[in-house]
Amino acid sequence: MGARFTIECVLDCANHLGEGPVWDIETGALYWVDSTGRRVGKDAVWRLDIGSGAVRSWPLDKDIGAMALRSGGGAVLALSDGFYAFDFVSGETELIASIDDDPQRTRLNDGKCDRAGRFFAGGMDDKEELGICCLWRLDPDHHLHKVETGIICSNGPCWSPDDRTFYFADTFQNEIWAYDYDLATGVPSNRRVFVSTRKDSGFADGSTVDEDGFLWNAQVISGDLIRYAPDGSVERKITMPVRNITSVMFGGPDLDEIYVTSMARVSHPAAHDNFEKQMKPQFAAGSLFRIRGLGIRGVPEPRFAG
Repeated sequence: MGARFTIECVLDCANHLGEGPVWDIETGALYWVDSTGRRVGKDAVWRLDIGSGAVRSWPLDKDIGAMALRSGGGAVLALSDGFYAFDFVSGETELIASIDDDPQRTRLNDGKCDRAGRFFAGGMDDKEELGICCLWRLDPDHHLHKVETGIICSNGPCWSPDDRTFYFADTFQNEIWAYDYDLATGVPSNRRVFVSTRKDSGFADGSTVDEDGFLWNAQVISGDLIRYAPDGSVERKITMPVRNITSVMFGGPDLDEIYVTSMARVSHPAAHDNFEKQMKPQFAAGSLFRIRGLGIRGVPEPRFAG
């Protein structure tokens, strides 16, 4: 018998494209982003205090792919054209480093920090068609490095608990890759296919790992939250209340709750036709969801050390 669990809507926030949840173990708050919210007049950076239920959000004038909290306070953001420092008090951004991907049709997308405090974020073709983007690594000294090329849509960067494996997905190449990872240098190597999603009804979006070394991936379009064993086999599949789930993160006081973001966007600039044509969002699309009762714990999310 598997553990009994519940799925609940924590916040009906109607995010245009909710993404990138980050649990702050120091304050008991969850942060996440609305990647393209500014396109429809919505705020971009969100914070929910789980204890009090207080919600705060901040607007931005660029699309946002991901954020990470900084060890010295504030956050680092992956915006459409580069990496920026963000001040939660003033709401202001300051450029750290620009990227050289095509500004007409690309933007930075998903990102996370390794346990040495480096921030990885990759680009995506806004039309989800061409492999014209890169994966970038921003070091604590603010030097920027190109890690991978030929990417259509970057998603799901995360690391095994022992820091020896780096996981990274290209959503529309239908693969999640595993790399050998050197934490001392921040260099991934020996790329191989960890999971192929070509026969799935969904596409790999955001990921995280649990303390047992299993990878959790949110499949956009199908609404399936999948837990993969370290050998790439499917250990379990949880079907969420909405189809377009986007990312996943462990949180809660004991890191045994799972938070899942989703999107309400129905108009897609994609060149492909994988998204079902909708006139209005599915009920509760764009909400933030929480799963409790699985008895599985995550690992603390690292902060950017710069």
